[in-house]
Amino acid sequence: MLTYIKESVEELRNNVTLPSRAEASNLMVVVAVFSILFALATWGVDTVFSKVVQLYFDYVLN
Repeated sequence: MLTYIKESVEELRNNVTLPSRAEASNLMVVVAVFSILFALATWGVDTVFSKVVQLYFDYVLN
């Protein structure tokens, strides 16, 4: 376990490069936009399924 941690820290120091501030800001905007779109899509599907289930039970109970 200790070897794994040492190797992970070494890899972070030697092989990982951080993006520039401008690139990080652009990526943040992209992630935010796709998160909002995905949330809206999930809300839409949930709303449709909710209506379908409601219609089904209204039909079955009446």
